[in-house]
Amino acid sequence: MKKALATVTLSGSLPAKLEAAASAGFQGIEIFENDLIQFDGSPADVRRMANDLGLEIIALQPFRDMEGMPEPMRSQKLYYIQRKFELMHELGTDRLLMCSNVSPHASNDRARCAADLHEIAEMAAKEGLRVGYEALAWGRYIADYEDAWDLVKRADHPNLGINLDTFHMFARGNTLDCLRNEITVDKIALVQVADAPIMQMDVLQYSRHFRCFPGQGDLPVVEFVQCLKDKGFDDYLSHEIFNDEFRSSSPKEKAIDGVRSLIWLEEQTSKQPDMPEPQITDVEFVEFAVEGDSGEELITLLERLGFRETHKHRSKNVSLMRQGDINLILNREPESLAHEHFQLHGVSVCAVALATDDLKAMLERADRYHLSRFANQAGPGELNIPAVRGVGDSLVYFVERGGKFRFFDIDFVPVAERYEDIGLTRIDHMGQSVANTDFLSASFFYKSLFGFTIEPSQDLPDIYGLVVSRTAESSNGRVRIPINMTEARQASPQRFIQRSRGSGFQQIAFECEDIFRAAAGAGPENLLAIPDNYYRDIEAKFALDSDFLAKLRAHNVLYDRNESGGEFFHFYTVETHGVFFEVVQRKEGYNRYGEANAHIRFAAQARQYELQDDFEENDI
Repeated sequence: MKKALATVTLSGSLPAKLEAAASAGFQGIEIFENDLIQFDGSPADVRRMANDLGLEIIALQPFRDMEGMPEPMRSQKLYYIQRKFELMHELGTDRLLMCSNVSPHASNDRARCAADLHEIAEMAAKEGLRVGYEALAWGRYIADYEDAWDLVKRADHPNLGINLDTFHMFARGNTLDCLRNEITVDKIALVQVADAPIMQMDVLQYSRHFRCFPGQGDLPVVEFVQCLKDKGFDDYLSHEIFNDEFRSSSPKEKAIDGVRSLIWLEEQTSKQPDMPEPQITDVEFVEFAVEGDSGEELITLLERLGFRETHKHRSKNVSLMRQGDINLILNREPESLAHEHFQLHGVSVCAVALATDDLKAMLERADRYHLSRFANQAGPGELNIPAVRGVGDSLVYFVERGGKFRFFDIDFVPVAERYEDIGLTRIDHMGQSVANTDFLSASFFYKSLFGFTIEPSQDLPDIYGLVVSRTAESSNGRVRIPINMTEARQASPQRFIQRSRGSGFQQIAFECEDIFRAAAGAGPENLLAIPDNYYRDIEAKFALDSDFLAKLRAHNVLYDRNESGGEFFHFYTVETHGVFFEVVQRKEGYNRYGEANAHIRFAAQARQYELQDDFEENDI
């Protein structure tokens, strides 16, 4: 199917929207009436711009409140639509989207409404145009697409069809039965695909603020597209998205997201069992951008966590700190992507490397989803590890595991013998803080490219406001990335974003063999201090033994237990350069993240922040 987008989906001026849509790879564009009215050129200018960009103007939309109106309103509407037909000729489009009536003056007489639609279709036919009729989810009498289809059938005109909009259909709980069993392909005038999280609220507010691209929400858009394919539909799929985040985001970035969502829809409805998707199997390494002595505080903290510099790169100013199966790279190379990241964000995580079972297939997949590729400047005999742009300015490298060598066996030289560590074994999860405008994009990045499962969002209370969090998880459960965002200026994710000047990895959690040994090795001065009231609360909540409770308290270890008796132990380090580390131990099948303790962590980090010299009380 061909890809289109309504201009209302993107922010910016009409020329900027057209350029963004064309650059992202859309083939068609719907012109939203407000965008045209606000434009300071003529409709013919819009037509020329679209033609120059290789875009087909597939529709003008919307025309409102027509059917079933009393006189003289009806006559005025007929005059109005005739003028719109003239405008369509200037634009070079032959489709007009018409919404069901929301006016208090509308009639519920279906025969009369159908007669009006027939008259409009007859007017359109004389102009060589078509009209698509759509049920708005808040229409006065026509709010369900089955009722819109009833009117289209009653009107019975070849130049009138039904417009199918997934948001309006599923926001009211409609099924696909009518589409599957009654609506014929030749009567589908236009298809608009939008997703949304499942929410219980006023449907108009729901529509105006929470629509998103397919794959970013919870509506059965995949089933809808599959139904269309089964019927032989092969016209445009178009996005019509009303969303506050989209309206405050870069039109180019959102247009790319929109194309990726249609690629994902195509993929979800064209599964071939004999062509398995490449799998992400683990975290291979995390790379920090540092320069000169800027990373000493970070290095000192990592050393207290039991890491040591074990390898140096053969040709670059890059070192590797290891413990268990955890690989942390410190990149000080002046001619590198890491250096560029440092210039923008300071000491920070500039990249992560993910292990995959099929590198070639993963890179083909990245190309299919229009992701920018990057490559290291590799010396003779060194690995040229491919990467793509990840969330924010960070990179995601891909490493194919297999054979007896790891990346550090080839590119690095050992510099240290075995040493005593504190029992950290692997990366358990990595927390990414993103701007609110990146929240949907970030989760869809992991879902579409890697096939990660995206958990429903949950609210976590910071003392300065709510933090919204959702986790992306690989199919084997080895890679877990909680994604956090907030609109509260002083809440933890926003403090990080302000300090780092952008979205990025704020938290890295390490799994350990013995939480108390790890905490003792890290040292109390490096741990986030937990208030005594917390321990009094969990003693009452879990009826903890006094000696065990004292041990938790002495090491600033937090505790949680699930209903089946699984236990979770974790502690946090102080922040350095906005980044902090967590050490966790899981017992008896506990598979969560200690969310019940999130508010304790946020409050303790806020206390640390308040002690810093740059804290200003009046910023809160």
